[in-house]
Amino acid sequence: MNLPEWFDENLYNRGRSFFWRFSFGLAGSMTSGLISVFSVPTILEVLVGSRRSSSKYTAFKRYLSTFLHVMSWLRYELKPGSISWQSLYAVRRRHLRNGRAARLKNKGTVSQRDLALTQFGFIGYAVLKPDRIGVTQQEADDWEAYNHLWRVIGHMLGIEDRYNLCRKNIEETREACKLILERVYTPCLENVPEYFEHMARVMMDGMWAVNGTMESGSQMYLTKNLANVPGYILTEPERIDLQRRIKEKLNGKHPDIGVDASLLVEKARVEGLPERPPRLLYLKDYDTLDNAPEYKKLTLAAKYKLALLSIFIAVYNTNIEYFPYVAFFLYGIKNSYVNMFKESPLDDTPVKPNSEYYRPQPTPWYKEILAFW
Repeated sequence: MNLPEWFDENLYNRGRSFFWRFSFGLAGSMTSGLISVFSVPTILEVLVGSRRSSSKYTAFKRYLSTFLHVMSWLRYELKPGSISWQSLYAVRRRHLRNGRAARLKNKGTVSQRDLALTQFGFIGYAVLKPDRIGVTQQEADDWEAYNHLWRVIGHMLGIEDRYNLCRKNIEETREACKLILERVYTPCLENVPEYFEHMARVMMDGMWAVNGTMESGSQMYLTKNLANVPGYILTEPERIDLQRRIKEKLNGKHPDIGVDASLLVEKARVEGLPERPPRLLYLKDYDTLDNAPEYKKLTLAAKYKLALLSIFIAVYNTNIEYFPYVAFFLYGIKNSYVNMFKESPLDDTPVKPNSEYYRPQPTPWYKEILAFW
């Protein structure tokens, strides 16, 4: 593992500083990015086949380890022997091992394409929608520095330069991310592969022990909103634009006729998505934000968390530290600490099909109250 010949140490370290100035919003965008990555069939197949994140506990161990790895890349200098260097080496080795195991089970592999699509999860929403996560450039070339940071990290994790989503400058990277969003993540999140709901929701439920603001319903809604999935609206301009697009597809037909949501997104450039009945969007359902069907499905607690997150993004930027006091009660003190250099435990929990999560989910009154904290 070697530094690329185009590595600029000063620019790299400025990218790290930029992250810590806006760590709340940038780290939050990575959560939505991770959820989005689950929607790529080939990546999901490897994750399910690994049997290391199918329950809340194993998902907590696996994704907290991922979080600690990422924070080490951003906290420490990138030099041979440093914690950052050791972490990148460990993750790269894990990718190779997981890819080999998946191939032996005929469960796909960890390909260059999938590594690049995973890279989108770390930087895509940040560079495309910085205003949505409360990030603004305060010094010249802040975004160039952040782009260089993730370009280097991608290289260190084994992504060849031609596949590296982070290009030579931020303009090219934004264009690449825009194409990936339109051609992969928007259509994949509109029509998710089987077991997406289970793997995404156990991750969110598991990570609640680390981040008390994590709530699966609101986080899923926010992710699909960031990914431009039709119907998942949060702002008045989004509502107006969605009605405009529905009217265009109606093309003079009666306004009570539904429009298939898939007609409002590009065809997916990845294979493996399921066949499903059309999800119809009706013009009248988007006369107001509160009347949007997908928003109305959210629990009161989920709506509260969405509102609270908007306030946090507007006023709150801080560093991120980890003390797993909630996990102590859930999993015990010893099991709550994660060594990011150790493999996560195996898990024989069966994964549930998506249909299990689409049924009405009655929530006990005490859980509704607890979700507000």
